[in-house]
Amino acid sequence: MPPEVGTEAPDFTLKDQNGVEVTLSSFRGRRSALVVFYPFAFSRICTGEFSAVRDDLGSFQNDDVQLLAVSCDHPFALKAWSEAQGYEFPLLSDFWPHGKVAADYGVLNSGAGFAQRGTFLVDREGIVRFAEVNAVGEARDQNGWRRAVAALARA
Repeated sequence: MPPEVGTEAPDFTLKDQNGVEVTLSSFRGRRSALVVFYPFAFSRICTGEFSAVRDDLGSFQNDDVQLLAVSCDHPFALKAWSEAQGYEFPLLSDFWPHGKVAADYGVLNSGAGFAQRGTFLVDREGIVRFAEVNAVGEARDQNGWRRAVAALARA
C-alpha cells in the first residue's frame, strides 16, 4: 500500500545518476521533497513527463522543494538518459536490492520488475502531503504536482 496523506514517508538512501547518495530524511527541516517514481528511462511516456518537468523545473525544484525521480533502472542507464535529455535533477536508482524503495512506497510491480508511476510530496517534517499512483501506461498530469507544491508553500 502506498503511504497515505498525513503519514510519515518511508525513508531511503539511493544513488543518483552520478553515484551520489541521496537520503530523503536529509531534507528534513530544510526542504520538502517531490518523490516521483517512474517505470523506465528512455521510454516514451517517462521521457515526455520528465521533459515537461525539465522545461518547467522551477515549479518542481527550488529553494523550498527538491525533486527526486526514482526508478528501478541501473545507474548507468540513468546517467545516459540524463545526459541525452539534459535532466539536471537527481535520477535515483532503486536497482539493488531491486525495487525495495518502490515496494516500500507500494508502487513496485514485482511481476514485471518496475516502479509504477507514483508521486509523493513529502513536507519538511517527513509527512506525505500529496500522493498519487497512476495505472500502468497512464501518463501523469504535472498540474496536480504544481498545485500540491504551491499549496505546501502557502501552508
